Amino acid sequence: QVHLVESGGGLVQPGGSLRLSCAASGINFRLHAMAWYRQTPGKQRELVARINSDGSTNYADSVKGRFTISRDNIYNRVYLHMNSLKPEDTTVYVCNTRARAQDFWGRGTQVTVSS
Repeated sequence: QVHLVESGGGLVQPGGSLRLSCAASGINFRLHAMAWYRQTPGKQRELVARINSDGSTNYADSVKGRFTISRDNIYNRVYLHMNSLKPEDTTVYVCNTRARAQDFWGRGTQVTVSS
């Protein structure tokens, strides 16, 4: 059974920083790409960042230069370091991986950017 559990969300002022964490189990973590999406009600789910098994990364244009995705293959975690946060970054962030020909999702963690 694949489980993805996010943590680290919260309320932050514009310009602030947060680090999201996703703990993965049930997969051979180091072999799988991991990704962060964000899901705003009424909008399509948006890929924020992905890190492949070889460490290569890609980002949504809206977060390039502000967000960094990283992974820890010892502790089976993927992180999203978010800097220079803007009010439009407010939404639920969800961890994702694809294994056994299907997508797996965490429950998400809320990020709110507001003064």
